[in-house]
Order: sequence, then structure tokens, then C-alpha cells
Amino acid sequence: MRADRSLCIGLCYDLKGDYLAAGFSPEAVMEFDEEETIAALTAGLACLGHQPERVGRGLELARRLAAGERWDLVFNFAEGVRGRSREAQVPAICELYEQPYTFSDPLTCAITLDKSLAKRVVRDHGLPTAPFALVARPEDAAAVDLAPPLFVKPVAEGSSKGVTRRSRVESRDELPGACAELIDAFRQPVLVESFLPGREMTVGIVGNGQDARVIGVMEVVFRAHADAAYTAENKREYQTQVDYHLLDGEPLAQKARALALSAYGALDCRDLARIDLRCDAAGELQFLEVNPLPGLHPTYSDLPILAGKAGTSYTELLGQVVEAAALRWGLWT
Repeated sequence: MRADRSLCIGLCYDLKGDYLAAGFSPEAVMEFDEEETIAALTAGLACLGHQPERVGRGLELARRLAAGERWDLVFNFAEGVRGRSREAQVPAICELYEQPYTFSDPLTCAITLDKSLAKRVVRDHGLPTAPFALVARPEDAAAVDLAPPLFVKPVAEGSSKGVTRRSRVESRDELPGACAELIDAFRQPVLVESFLPGREMTVGIVGNGQDARVIGVMEVVFRAHADAAYTAENKREYQTQVDYHLLDGEPLAQKARALALSAYGALDCRDLARIDLRCDAAGELQFLEVNPLPGLHPTYSDLPILAGKAGTSYTELLGQVVEAAALRWGLWT
């Protein structure tokens, strides 16, 4: 245990520019971070009195750990490149080398990236989530026993990859074609859900176990259509397509806090996560998905926006993450 609270922190990330230079498409690197994010995290952690050091992607982390290097803490926000367990790769490497790290463990990172598995866990804990089915082949769509309208998206992608205006399916006749398009584009099964036409919100949570707490509840309001979806286009053009409102005090906000905290605990999230919720036609909240490695761009990522509206600065948010991880690993008392 350290005598002071200054930590040597290794930053593990996937830099968008590196992969674009290697020939990856812009869509393939949508989840990866920009230089602005790395610079902001480095500056924020230094401002808190820590010594941040850039490590880079998971392969570089593995190389350096194998060579005997260690840090007090690895700040992990690497998404990984391939496979439905790609977000679990860096946490698994850290555990292999007994290297403390931030955020959720390999099991939670793997389960939460697979939206159908996350929904099963949440549902088995008695928490509400929209009825759903998994379509692995286009011909399986005919067996989906859900009434339209439906919503389709790749089962193991983030940053709304594959979520477009075509994701809303109005009839059963449209479903096989919509599934075939996504299966062909992303080479993975498609999650088919009953469409939720109500209000959408995202909830930030920081901490662990009984100390986990809600940072804030933020409603996502689509300017063009009230029942629109948070598509990749809407996220990219958020300044003209979306309004964000902090919900505080109204009954729906209290319900969102309770549901998000329950989902956070059911999925055993650690240190920080963002929970996405949406209301059904009756106005009842439903779990959509959880991001245990939420975007941390200081300007346009949902969680820093939410935190700012709730009165928590970007640097303070980083400090809360490091504190949660340091206490969890026994680095601080």
C-alpha cells in the first residue's frame, strides 16, 4: 500500500489514427479514441497529482508486462479489435500479470459487449428489458415471435455501430432483409427487440459495491422525431440532432437511478459505467445496454457531458474513477 496518493498510471487505449493509417475503415474504428481524448486524460490525471504514462494498445501492454514493467494502476479504455470478447482482452492480460487496472473485469466486459447476454443477466435478476430474440442467420428471422415494430442491431458492437434509420422494422416481411444486411456487414448475429417508443436516458454510475452511486441521469431528446433512435448519425451530429437534459427530482429520474444501479450490480460493473434506458409505450423504463468502458472524450462523450451537467468536472470524474479503483485494489485506505 502506498504512503501517498500519487500513482504511476499506465494508459491503455486504441488510438483511432493508428488504425486508420493501417488501413482500417472509418466505421471499423468508430469506437476507438482520438488524440484529443488521450491528451485530455493525460492532462487530467497529471492535474490530480498522478504520473500518467502512455502505453497504447493491448499488444503493447502485453509486451511491456512480459518484459517486467509494472504500474501502480493501468487506466484501461482499450476497446480491442476483433471478436465479441475484445473488450475483455486488456483486463485479462492485466489479471494474467497481476497488474491492477481500472474498470470491469474480463467476464463483465465480455458479457456486456454481447447485448443478448447482458439482457439475459438483467432479466434473470428480475429487471425490465424489452422482449428480444437473436438471429444468427437471415432465415432464422421467420421464427422471431415478436410483434412489430421491431428494432435490430448487431449483437456485439458499441458506439451505435450498425444502428441507423433502417434499424426500426415496421413489418415482419421487412425483418429477414434487415437482419441479412446487418449479418453481412458485421459478421455476427443480430439482436431483435420490441421497439420502445418512449423517452430515452443514460445514467452514469461511479464506485463499487455498496459505495456505487449515480452521477446523474441525462435524457437524450431527438429533435427531428420524438421516438427516434440514438443512431451513429445522431451521435456524430449531436450538436444539431440531439438535446441533452439532466433529470433531477422527477419520479422517472428516481426510477432510472434505481434501475441503473440494479443493472450495474447485476452485471458486476466496477469503478464506472454508463447504463442506457428507454421507456416503453406505457412509460415504463426498460434496460437497453451498459457500457463498462464509456467514452471519455471531454467534449462530446455522453458520460462527461452528463457529469458536467451534474456539476462534476472532467478532472473530478477521472479522480473519482482512480479513487474507486485504488480503493478496490487496496492501493489506498
